Amino acid sequence: MQRICDQGVHIATELRAEHPWLLWCLPVAGLGVVGFYKLMRTEGQGTNDIIEAVHHGKGLSILLLPAIFVGTILTHLCGGSAGREGAALQMGGSIGSGIGKMFRLNETDMHVAVMCGMSACFAALFGTPIAATVFAMEVVSVGVMYYAALVPCVFSSLFAVEIARFFGVKGEEMAIALVPEFTATNAGKIVLISILCATLSIAFCILMHETGKIAKKYLPNPYIRIFVVGFVIVLVNLLLNTQDYLGAGMEVIEHAVEHGQTNPEAFLIKMFLTALTLGVGFKGGEIVPSFYVGATFGCLMGQLLGISPSMCAAVGMIALFCGVTNSPITSLLLSFELFGLEGVYFVLIGVAVSYMLSGYYSLYHSQ
Repeated sequence: MQRICDQGVHIATELRAEHPWLLWCLPVAGLGVVGFYKLMRTEGQGTNDIIEAVHHGKGLSILLLPAIFVGTILTHLCGGSAGREGAALQMGGSIGSGIGKMFRLNETDMHVAVMCGMSACFAALFGTPIAATVFAMEVVSVGVMYYAALVPCVFSSLFAVEIARFFGVKGEEMAIALVPEFTATNAGKIVLISILCATLSIAFCILMHETGKIAKKYLPNPYIRIFVVGFVIVLVNLLLNTQDYLGAGMEVIEHAVEHGQTNPEAFLIKMFLTALTLGVGFKGGEIVPSFYVGATFGCLMGQLLGISPSMCAAVGMIALFCGVTNSPITSLLLSFELFGLEGVYFVLIGVAVSYMLSGYYSLYHSQ
């Protein structure tokens, strides 16, 4: 299923790149997303509900699967600024919950089934089975690991990655262009960048949560809200005259990490557009946008501080992800699988400092 979703997002992204006029359809696509969620009776459900299912055994509707699939495709097809991992986590969680209900698992085993689904789809999406295994166990509660799910999540992730590879889905890999020497001066610069990333992660979380609340306050009707804000997103992108902020933006992330180049304002614009997109009801995910924000901000700071922008982009990407998800072990493992062991000491500093300073702010209230 994740293969179908990933391929669907890929095709939608290619179509949008070939036909820029599709951006004008974003407000109408928003109406379709809201309408389809109401039809499936899944309005308001998202990744928080997946975490709640692990916490309290909250029931998940299997109809969330087609809802998030259609919503994510429409959002990416018409240029909404969103990731795709939200679809992966929600589809995986709903499939796990559905299988658990089918086999009448008890409450404890049902929790594990949901985590297995999350791990499998996350692993298939990014090609990072080790990080995916731990992420499902770590993201559920700040500072708590659900070790009972370790073995099932390991095999779910490994099987998912192999199935994805069989169907031609390649995992993400990036090469850091230049790893500077690990000296006290360079380490100090990374500490400073990590502190700023922790601060930025708090700002990103607040922006993501408050934008939706403000939009609902002034535009209570969900159809009017998503149509009006969808039109605003269209106008902003037309003024910017670039496709860099449409969709997930993996190309921009890779350019920052592998070439050490970015626009100075990129991280701010991505934060703003992602908050607008997801805050009013478009579908996708927050994690890849957090990669984007962290990578571009880290790259910019590397340029300003005179230390490898490529290395700083990698540190910023992982540090910001850690800050918004409160998942330090997953962050380290994700770094290993994406970049190898290049610059591991710098990444370690970034994760430790970001986790310490970002507090209990999170993209997911249910943590």
